[in-house]
Amino acid sequence: MAEDEVTPEQLAAIAAENEEPEPVNYKPPAQKSVKEIHDLDKDDESLRKYKQALLGPGITQADPSVPNVQVTQMCLVCESAPNPLILDLQGDLEAFKKQAFVLKEGVEYKIKISFKVNREIVSGLKYVQHTYRKGMKIDKSDYMVGSYGPRPAEYDFLTTMEEAPKGVLARGNYVIKSKFTDDDKHDHLSWEWNLNIKKDWKD
Repeated sequence: MAEDEVTPEQLAAIAAENEEPEPVNYKPPAQKSVKEIHDLDKDDESLRKYKQALLGPGITQADPSVPNVQVTQMCLVCESAPNPLILDLQGDLEAFKKQAFVLKEGVEYKIKISFKVNREIVSGLKYVQHTYRKGMKIDKSDYMVGSYGPRPAEYDFLTTMEEAPKGVLARGNYVIKSKFTDDDKHDHLSWEWNLNIKKDWKD
């Protein structure tokens, strides 16, 4: 059987295997600004020092025209890859639809997302990924990234180790729709990219 010759029935079976349970109905706490948090309990010295360790020495004056959360880069971290597999998420996101990451079947990899928080604390950041094959959704992954405060330097988030699918039926092109969101369902960035599973890196 040639690469990418997988039947709709086989895709449906893969999708059924990867189905996840319904999420718990979690309600996030009310959002407070960094200034409000700094101004709370000013007379409590130990709490003031704790907040300074978490939030930094003061309130940063970030450019108000810049989004609070900026997703800057995505990288597939794979020790056996011959070249870095990096997407610059500050450029033309449409261009990713015309190119593909090549992954050798069965290799282990992680996804690394680099992002910045510019002004206010953001709660419950999440990386969500939907995987499609021949137009059918076959997998959905949700990664809890966490809550982060503003700082000049970027943060990096690494997913757990993943294994690329393997075997004749697994080889071929996958379309992946990624989203960086949070507890308040803000869509900080959505992008689409392609993953091509091959028998070898240069097959």
